[in-house]
Amino acid sequence: MENTIKISNSLRRGEKELLEPINSGQIKMYVCGPTVYDEPHIGHARSAYIFDVIRRYLIYRGYKVTFVRNVTDVDDKIIDRARKESPNEDLIEAVKKISTKYLYAYHNDMKSLGIMDPDVEPKATEYIDKMIEFIRNLINRGIAYESDGDVYFDIKKAKNYGKLSNQSIDKMESGARVLAGENKKDPLDFALWKSAKEGEPSWDSPWGKGRPGWHIECSVMSSDILGDRFDIHGGGIDLIFPHHENEIAQSEGAGKEFAKYWIHHGLLTINGQKMAKSLGNFVTIKEVLSKYPADILKIFYLQANYSNPIDFSWEKMEEVKQGYEHINILMQKLDRLFGTRDIGKVIHGGAGDIGKFKNKFIEYMDDDFNTPRGLSVLFEMVKNCNKLLESDEKYKNFILNYAMDIIKEIADIFGLTFLQISSGEMSDDQIKFHIAARSAYKKDKKFKEADEIRKNLEEKGVILEDTKEGTTWRRKL
Repeated sequence: MENTIKISNSLRRGEKELLEPINSGQIKMYVCGPTVYDEPHIGHARSAYIFDVIRRYLIYRGYKVTFVRNVTDVDDKIIDRARKESPNEDLIEAVKKISTKYLYAYHNDMKSLGIMDPDVEPKATEYIDKMIEFIRNLINRGIAYESDGDVYFDIKKAKNYGKLSNQSIDKMESGARVLAGENKKDPLDFALWKSAKEGEPSWDSPWGKGRPGWHIECSVMSSDILGDRFDIHGGGIDLIFPHHENEIAQSEGAGKEFAKYWIHHGLLTINGQKMAKSLGNFVTIKEVLSKYPADILKIFYLQANYSNPIDFSWEKMEEVKQGYEHINILMQKLDRLFGTRDIGKVIHGGAGDIGKFKNKFIEYMDDDFNTPRGLSVLFEMVKNCNKLLESDEKYKNFILNYAMDIIKEIADIFGLTFLQISSGEMSDDQIKFHIAARSAYKKDKKFKEADEIRKNLEEKGVILEDTKEGTTWRRKL
């Protein structure tokens, strides 16, 4: 496999680096998933979709991808939500109900969007014992300390702290504060373990009852599932500091190399403002999908490079809808012409310049997953196919069949579903069309292409027999 994919690595100030997997042909990828305390919104959808496209593209380019996305199912936000929704219920049980309820909502929305399931989806509460062992290791190494039932990471013991966010400790300390109830040595020290508060979920530990801090869960789960060194860690740009910076500090402090490449996506705003319920601009995934197909929301996301911010408005969704309809109209025309389209893979010899679109798409996507330019290839193909439909090109049907193959490949990578056209057994007319195509190839001495048609028809249960009177066919019994 030719290795030409470049990634903008946050660890190198966004410098594009050639993707060189730790193990040849394999990519291990960890993405920070949801904290399940509310209905998923379109910012969550963008994050999930970005990494879904990256994952699909890496698979398309021949890599075996192991994709892990965690779930934070115990957290201050979840506890606060449980108190509000179930003020008279046992808090521990209420927290379980809240996390279950909103994880279910998240899964349903991901399914509605057509986002692939992760290979592994660990929950924080399933890793408490391993988190305790990880923290114990940090204490034994002299990098963490216990203080009145809490355990903190000693930031002064971290090597190169701030290398991901490109900040100096002195600068960070100038704005840091110690909150009431915290017994830190340094304002930047962060909690690995929090002592239990009355009524809250807690677990036994060497330092007393409590629960883990937020940052520790990703270090523990990623290393346990993917190993001490893995290829890609992803998340939103808002996680660079302190979450991902602290992950690096505690993982390296435990003697682990951790992630090689860091990918961070830009944030989503609504009409130029940060999304917030207090501003009345909180847009859920369900709300958007009640008005538009998932494809339209995806194409909206694809228009911006993943690393850039994107601003949502209903007016922009209408603009996307118009562009989407152009693709849909073309696909309906081609479906009426060809019906089943798998056979299109055999007509490359008469494909004219269509192949250049596929090459361009790969070139753009290899360049740090440039979806805006990748999407432009799709629309350029639609424009060319519409012209070809009206032309007198001798092999236009063959070319259009091949174009459908390329559009299908691009659609699969982008998770678009408008290509879910007719399937099933080939009709008699479709078989006759492909026999005619084979005859045309033979007449032009393109015997390799003609033979590929025969083989592909045979795979579909259709047997060709050449006679003096011409080619006949029959279905396999």
